Amino acid sequence: MAIVGGGIIGICCAAYLTEAGHAVTVYDRTGICEETSSGNAAAFAFSDVLPLAHKGMMRNLPRWLTDPLGPLSISPAYLPRLLPWLWRFWRAGNADRYEAALAAQASMMALAESEWADLMESSGTRSMLREDGSLELYESEAEFRSSLPGWAARDRFGIGYRHVDGEDLAALQPGLSPRFTKGTFIPGWKTVSDPKLLGKAIWAHAEARGARFERVRIDGIEAAGDGQPGGVLSFANGGSAGADRVVIAAGAWSHLLARQLGDPIPLETERGYNTTLPSTAFDLRRQLIFSGHGFVVTPLETGLRVGGAVEFAGLERAPNFNRSKAMLEKAKAFLPGLDPTGGREWMGFRPSLPDSLPVIGAARNAPGIVYAFGHGHLGLTQAAATGRLIRDILLGHSPALDLAPFSPQRF
Repeated sequence: MAIVGGGIIGICCAAYLTEAGHAVTVYDRTGICEETSSGNAAAFAFSDVLPLAHKGMMRNLPRWLTDPLGPLSISPAYLPRLLPWLWRFWRAGNADRYEAALAAQASMMALAESEWADLMESSGTRSMLREDGSLELYESEAEFRSSLPGWAARDRFGIGYRHVDGEDLAALQPGLSPRFTKGTFIPGWKTVSDPKLLGKAIWAHAEARGARFERVRIDGIEAAGDGQPGGVLSFANGGSAGADRVVIAAGAWSHLLARQLGDPIPLETERGYNTTLPSTAFDLRRQLIFSGHGFVVTPLETGLRVGGAVEFAGLERAPNFNRSKAMLEKAKAFLPGLDPTGGREWMGFRPSLPDSLPVIGAARNAPGIVYAFGHGHLGLTQAAATGRLIRDILLGHSPALDLAPFSPQRF
């Protein structure tokens, strides 16, 4: 079996398949968890079930175009290319589609939580889990009240939380700016000590069971043909390799390969930014979520990470690290006493689909080739569930949940 992509989704697929006794080769142009999976916000965001599209969201388009340092920005030069995706995003906010996506996301999160518990146990990575919960913060009564419909939706799926203010808020995170009047504590939200180190540890688990890695860029793929399952991968260096089963888990580049197989999947790239400060920068007790500003601050074993925001500008445009700097400036105001020196800036590509659900399923006309991509900002959270589902599909088992909402052909 071949897996295209050495990020957290690909290596979780490798872990599940090797645990089931199958030989697996992972192909990636850089290495194991060296790109988007290395610099994310380190959260197991099991309560984050709300699709991004909702009624009225598109009213923000003029602001997104004119504020290059805001929580969500769109490069004006990239807008013409983005318009078809935005149209699908707008349609995904219709009530019936939104409710269907919400239910599907909730089922995926329930599976993700149980599968991560099992995978961490089998891979010996349980010590990397932090169960401190998260704290979402609001600057006004109006902002707090605008969040309440989202919490009411979570009530339907049994997601625990509690609203806090005053001394309760200060106890959860001392040293906050007094501008934050209320918060919501989510005890089931978890983080990991470092996402890159977790990914490499999961890979070591798969490698110990026979998984192999080849550093190579995949430029093309075609079905095996002649009624045979699987496909042939074409390498940028001129080589090739065939496999009877292939998993496409190449993140933001996956749709380029899917298109070659006859599946036009409307994937766009959310470019995310962060700055990782030394661990001594601030006494951070748990992940803080500044939802009104589109970023989080996470305590890691390897530092303190200030990151998030969304920029739609494609795969080719150079990074705009002024976005990292803008988030860091806000973090200084929100956490008086934060030391902003000594940080490392980073930018990564989140593969996002208009309805906020990944594609998990078989290629249309290529037996034995399956897709596992498009998780947006939930790749780390949903990686173990995706690995389980891909194993179910390839081994002919009944899947652990209804895969229809995640079908590659739903578009």
